[in-house]
Amino acid sequence: MRISTSRFLLMLVLSAWLTSCGPSIYLAQDFRAYAPKHKTIAILPAAVTMQLRPNQARNTSAQQLLQLEQQSGADFQDKIYSWLLRRTTQRGYTVQFQDVMKTNSILRESGIPYQELRSHSPQELAKILGVDAVLTTSVRTSKPMSDGAAVAVGLLVGAWGATNQANITVNIHESDAGKLLWKYDYVAAGSVGSSTEGMVNVLMRNASKKFPYTPIKS
Repeated sequence: MRISTSRFLLMLVLSAWLTSCGPSIYLAQDFRAYAPKHKTIAILPAAVTMQLRPNQARNTSAQQLLQLEQQSGADFQDKIYSWLLRRTTQRGYTVQFQDVMKTNSILRESGIPYQELRSHSPQELAKILGVDAVLTTSVRTSKPMSDGAAVAVGLLVGAWGATNQANITVNIHESDAGKLLWKYDYVAAGSVGSSTEGMVNVLMRNASKKFPYTPIKS
């Protein structure tokens, strides 16, 4: 069967695009020395940074933007937690995940608000939360909406728009020395960025398969 030149070129372009948008994964060489000792992982609220266009920024106060980022960070935390719980049975992960309600409660009792999370090291947070490792997520979004006048309302209800792009990084640090054990970088673009749930679904569909705490196959 012959393939037309235009169709062939289109396939090449799509192939290159998919490759360039593929995830980047880092796993510490001595990860297996840590894994057997780890029983519980805490999932922290995501650190979300929204880069607004000038006309969008004019219609969004600093307080509104902070609230939007905080709400989005909590949404990412909750949806990643749900994803990993669902995959635990299927993949047989060797660790448990601390309930995010308990995680957030401990953070509040420790006097650590969302906006100050990044000022504390993963090692320090793991000690406070009483876990063996912490999973942190960093999300940087661009072009959250095509209509800047509606950004304050649209983001609150999850309307991100088809032009959105999100650079997402998921890290796992162990508690003793705060060493980075696993790093997963992903770029979500186009229609997959239409909502926080859409972004997490795309991210975790791949990341949960690559999650390092899986039994060693004989």
